[in-house]
Amino acid sequence: MSTSAYLRTRVDRSPSTAGLLVGDVLALGGFVFIGQQFGHRMRPLANPFGYLEAIVPFVLAWVAVAVLAGLYTADARSSLRRGVGLAVLAWLVALPVAHGLRVLVSGSTAPAFVVISAVVGGGFLLGWRVLAAFVLDSPA
Repeated sequence: MSTSAYLRTRVDRSPSTAGLLVGDVLALGGFVFIGQQFGHRMRPLANPFGYLEAIVPFVLAWVAVAVLAGLYTADARSSLRRGVGLAVLAWLVALPVAHGLRVLVSGSTAPAFVVISAVVGGGFLLGWRVLAAFVLDSPA
């Protein structure tokens, strides 16, 4: 099976899938924005490149793992339990990948931030996924 054929089985091309992807990016973006603005007083609007440097590893890791895990398929949206369960597992895989990318980009990642991003970032992402189960159309 070719890569493109495999990816077609991992991503359902629908408005619901697009909504999930946009919501995932916004949830991760909100986590990073709030952390920079209120936790570190970094003013991400005044330093958009610093904001992008912080968010890109999380988005890349999450989307890559989510696609491979099938989180953008109709099956993953078939029930709240299935969707959230898969998202938890995917977050546990994406998190060390994201922090590995952070080390490559910025040279370091603090152990405390690994824990904070696991809990708070995961909370934003999984909270969005729960909300999405009720907001987005479920597959027929």
